[in-house]
Amino acid sequence: MTEESVILLVEDNESHAVLTTRGLSQHEQKIKIVHVTDGESAIDYLLGRGNYSMPGSNPRPRLVLLDLRLPKIDGLDVLKEVKSSEDLRAIPVVILTSSMAEPDIVRSYYYNANSYLVKPLDFDEFRREMSCVADYWLNWNINPL
Repeated sequence: MTEESVILLVEDNESHAVLTTRGLSQHEQKIKIVHVTDGESAIDYLLGRGNYSMPGSNPRPRLVLLDLRLPKIDGLDVLKEVKSSEDLRAIPVVILTSSMAEPDIVRSYYYNANSYLVKPLDFDEFRREMSCVADYWLNWNINPL
């Protein structure tokens, strides 16, 4: 029996979250998607604080899909927190955003994002991209977790 992989989806736009979830659900591996809608909740989840302080309420994700423009704490600040933490830095963080702005791309990689993807506008293309993301990060990529 294959262990369920956890993906932390940090996305404040409900439509984008639904598209992402649908794309990931087509993957052959069992995936549990934990969806949070702001940067503060993402950090709380990853650090086991607040609503996620109960044992077992925050299984370690194999991948974080992170939007940049988030309420409470910006996506880049979440990225900085993850990559500066000895315990969390090995978790791959993929920026999944609508922004094609060069400064966003540069800053994301400067703060050690593992990948930067721009959300496709086409529904079918978005689903295919999410399926490929799951294949790469959950099947093909080897990480030390």
